[in-house]
Amino acid sequence: MATESVTAMPISWPPAWPRALDEVVGESPLHGNYRAIPEDFQVEEVLGFAPEGEGEHLWLWVEKRDLTTLELVKRLARICGVAVRDIGYSGMKDRVAITRQWLSVHLPGREAPVDLSEQLADVPVTLLEQVRHPRKLKRGVHRANRFRLRLTGEVVRDPGVERRWQWLCDHGVPNYFGPQRFGPGGRNLIKARTVLERGWRKRDDREGMLLSTARSYLFNMLLARRITEGNWAAALPGEVLILDGTASQFVADTIDDELQGRLECLDVHPSGVLWGEGRLVSRAQAAACENALCTEEPILCEGLQRAGVRMSRRPLRVRLHAPLLEHDETALTLSFELPRGAFATSVVRELMMHSSL
Repeated sequence: MATESVTAMPISWPPAWPRALDEVVGESPLHGNYRAIPEDFQVEEVLGFAPEGEGEHLWLWVEKRDLTTLELVKRLARICGVAVRDIGYSGMKDRVAITRQWLSVHLPGREAPVDLSEQLADVPVTLLEQVRHPRKLKRGVHRANRFRLRLTGEVVRDPGVERRWQWLCDHGVPNYFGPQRFGPGGRNLIKARTVLERGWRKRDDREGMLLSTARSYLFNMLLARRITEGNWAAALPGEVLILDGTASQFVADTIDDELQGRLECLDVHPSGVLWGEGRLVSRAQAAACENALCTEEPILCEGLQRAGVRMSRRPLRVRLHAPLLEHDETALTLSFELPRGAFATSVVRELMMHSSL
């Protein structure tokens, strides 16, 4: 199996993960800019259910600008006089952006400060709605994220950009973890490698960020290889396929015409392993491709197993929901929805070149 195009440790950061569209279009995209100002990158969390209206937890629907989710959590804890652990949120949203998301505050038997909205406005955060719910907001429970992105620079004049966009709408997007997962210059990956080599301890990684970083890097390596080999959107013998929009999965030992049709209409997606302790569900050629990670990155793979992280799966591609491209003389504006866990930067990097992508 060819592996020469994907190295275990990149010389520079970010790694030159291959684009799916370069071979399709026949050339790399032009350079562009994104997120020059927070207004260029807008994200709205799609929860998928409504708070019940009563309970010990106050749920807050907020809009933040140029602020990380964790910074907002700490600020909210101080304002409400609670511990950080009493604040719940579903997803980590970007800093250089305008984002809307839900947070919860455990306030049994008492109300929020009467000037909560005014105090949050100093951050700056706008309180849009507040409602009670019986339970804390847990990580990863929202259904999707809705994006509106503004791209500028040479990409606006790229004659192939609309073709690239339409191809992504029709065939899906490589489901890479975005560069923000790895920290500036890949620092989180360097820390993860050090911690996993000596043996992971909870006190070194309270939120499990380094474990997540290692798993994300291994997944990106696997996806990069599959793109290089031209089978990232196809099903290999023994492939674990995931039903679009769900966690349902099954192993495909043989690929018949019916299954091929489902792959082509994005009803099911090939998947890759998120490494950890346990047994690979994939078989045959698909399993051999995933097992190769142990040879290429033994420190990360063995360290994750010793840490007790449970092996799981992630789709190799993701569908764009409600996609829209608006094109004028100064900018491209993209609107689309992605399931939770997918990165808008993976869409952007297929359309343009940028030093951070």
